[in-house]
Amino acid sequence: MTANKNVKRLVRARAQRTGETYTAALQQVREQRAIGGPLRLAVAQLPVEQDATDPVALRRAGNRLRAAVREAAASGARVVQLPEGATCFPGKRVLSSTGPDVVGPADWGRVAWDVLDAELAETAALAGRLGVWVVLGSTHRLSAGRRPHNCLYVVGDDGRVRTRYDERYLSHTKATWMYSPGHAPVVAEVDGWRLGLALGLETHFPEVFAEYDGLDVDAVLFSSTGDGDLDATTFAVEAAGHAAVHGFWVGFAVPPQAGPGAGVVSPGGRWATRATGDGSGRDDVVVVDLDRTDPDVAVARTLARPWRRRVGREGHRDLLDDGLVQDVRSVERAAF
Repeated sequence: MTANKNVKRLVRARAQRTGETYTAALQQVREQRAIGGPLRLAVAQLPVEQDATDPVALRRAGNRLRAAVREAAASGARVVQLPEGATCFPGKRVLSSTGPDVVGPADWGRVAWDVLDAELAETAALAGRLGVWVVLGSTHRLSAGRRPHNCLYVVGDDGRVRTRYDERYLSHTKATWMYSPGHAPVVAEVDGWRLGLALGLETHFPEVFAEYDGLDVDAVLFSSTGDGDLDATTFAVEAAGHAAVHGFWVGFAVPPQAGPGAGVVSPGGRWATRATGDGSGRDDVVVVDLDRTDPDVAVARTLARPWRRRVGREGHRDLLDDGLVQDVRSVERAAF
């Protein structure tokens, strides 16, 4: 029933957008899903709460992120990406066992876990009712005495948690006082699309995105709160660079106070869509269709990406076999 509702929603959205009859739109939606057609991705720009001990703040965050999910679903989105810490991004001083004046090990026992669990469950149920996939930043508890993971939950269109990505490359503060690092890349598959996940400050690490290229993803969904000053300017530049180098889309979900707006970078490094990053603290949801057949991304995906892979693995082996490196003009480096 959920799947049927989602198909009907997609058909209605397409018919409204294109002017097609319902029957014609239904045929197009079915064909696209059969061949892994366009995937409509919504990226939300939401402020994040920092006091995980406050039930009111956790409920406020839950209501805010669910409003974004509803808005995205109404736009026909199939996948909704939310920022790091969408349920709450605990402040290092708020949870400090020696704070707030002196930062020390986080006291995770002070978190209102029952409220956080209830907000996560309500969000998952909403995803199931709307028939959309939701990727949201949160905190994942481990066994007693162990620090939790800073994570991205992937909730399927049936309301079940399908997988989870745990941030692997932690900042000094996160590693020293707050979280346990993750240990593996994670790829979620939606309607024939392979989506890699990255988090926090991992745009600083090219190996993360190169690893996902090796896993043959179509896109990487990167969620963050920016750097220590809540500024994601550098992250946005890096995200565009990774999209250009690897020829895949990059979803970029950040809070509105994180400098440049949230959005999606196309293969080749150009922004396909962008929220307003004016520092106003305004919520926003942007939507874009990821389309493998789009002529604007064809060169990056079908020509540049395979070429880089071949050169990266094999080098210019054809030239080496021809003996180019044996040329004295090639070997001599101290002359014009």
